[in-house]
Amino acid sequence: MKSVSWFVAFICAVAALGVAPLAATRMAARASTFVWGPCPTPPHPIAELKHARCGRLTVPENRRRRGGPTISLSVAIVAAKSPKAKSDPIVWLAGGPGDDAITEIPMALAGKLNENRDVIFMSQRGTYTAQPKLTCEAVDRWAAETLDMPYDAAATGKAYSVATLKCRRELSAQTSDLGAYNTLESADDLDDLRVALHIAKWNVYGISYGTDFALTYMRQHPSGIRSVGIDGIFPPPLGGGVAAWISAGEGINALFKACRDQARCRQRYGDIGATFRRLVTRYERSPQTVKVQVRGRPGKVNVKISGGMLVQWTISPGTHVAADVPASIDALAHGDPAPIASTWAAPKLDPAGIGVLGNGLFYGVACGEWVPYETEKSVVATGRRTFPMFPLSILKNAPNLPFMRENCRDWNIPRVSPAVRAVTRSSIPTLVISAQYDAQTAASFGAYVARTLSNATVVTIPNVAHVAFGSPSPAANACAYAIVRSFFDSLNRADTSCIKKVPATNFKIKPRR
Repeated sequence: MKSVSWFVAFICAVAALGVAPLAATRMAARASTFVWGPCPTPPHPIAELKHARCGRLTVPENRRRRGGPTISLSVAIVAAKSPKAKSDPIVWLAGGPGDDAITEIPMALAGKLNENRDVIFMSQRGTYTAQPKLTCEAVDRWAAETLDMPYDAAATGKAYSVATLKCRRELSAQTSDLGAYNTLESADDLDDLRVALHIAKWNVYGISYGTDFALTYMRQHPSGIRSVGIDGIFPPPLGGGVAAWISAGEGINALFKACRDQARCRQRYGDIGATFRRLVTRYERSPQTVKVQVRGRPGKVNVKISGGMLVQWTISPGTHVAADVPASIDALAHGDPAPIASTWAAPKLDPAGIGVLGNGLFYGVACGEWVPYETEKSVVATGRRTFPMFPLSILKNAPNLPFMRENCRDWNIPRVSPAVRAVTRSSIPTLVISAQYDAQTAASFGAYVARTLSNATVVTIPNVAHVAFGSPSPAANACAYAIVRSFFDSLNRADTSCIKKVPATNFKIKPRR
């Protein structure tokens, strides 16, 4: 009798929220269930969760294993502000791989995505608010613990390997199938949620790795999609070190070109690209330790400047604070390493970033979908075409993926089906947004994926870096926000005129000594 009363209460609660429960027959067919419940607890408070509707989606960990274990994913729905909300919500796909969509609620709502549509956030499998939570502090601490080691030295890679193996041991206690944490399974999870919420069609918005996720979802479940927005494109066929080197070259060189094109910047710093390349070669040959003050830390911190470190610094945080890059490189060239060393160390020493990334998903994607489908030779060759003067020690460690081939040997999972690398061919209305200085997902990748998207609107936001929706430039942000909202309302008639109004980068001009 108590169980019947509970079920009746549950039905009434769901009805009051305006969403019907997943039909029993459908649940059996999909082997997934959704239950409303309390909102998840993210690593840092998110005010918008106080008014969100939340629940958990339970899905098979591996859909190829009949009767295998299940996992659960957090879901939060932020209601539209308008009383006349559209019936087709937007679902947000986070970056990473390994970021939790729940933690990106503030970014999405800063762009007023919920102006006239509900916005849905689902933690991808293995991320912070999912169960199991496949995070690893040992891996997150590696960058801080090796600050005083050459970025791409063998000893640095060995320390990374030790952290990776420790992570694998820890996560193996939570799951026996680390290979199930991949984009193909996540795409099925996403559509299970759509069906569970009885949504006929919804709109998808993905950033960074979330664009890879979105393009995969378009291939696997096109019937449930009204439209797609992708920002900071990572094409599934190119994913990995090859894509990383293409992106690094385009983004870095676009920033240096912008400096050359401005008289003040060019006159003050000369050929800043040549200075950068000279410093990379010099410091790779002779790395140097410097002591710098890092905000929020007592005393000074030892930071090793090497060529590989300079390349990675220029990509991130460099391009994200593009106005400071020429001045920082010039300062190093004239004996002042502090601007680069301190901004390199600060995020790595920030405790807020420890234990947050879903490393199980990161390794699942990198080691199951990227590394097996490219060779070290192809990665090095792409890097050499981009930066022919750089030594092999730099070229074999693709930006953002240092020692990934060695780490994947330690992670030891099977490769994901080749379907994960397929080209997405679709007529679904798609907004393709790139950023001029993007050194993590090249601006040219927008046009690359649009070749097989017959109903695409392709835009490049000038003078900003990776993910235009999250740029530090208020004008660029406002433009990206306006284009995205316009697109979801009018699809390929979206107003993109604001692109012409994004101001040029105001490069910092430091007086000569």
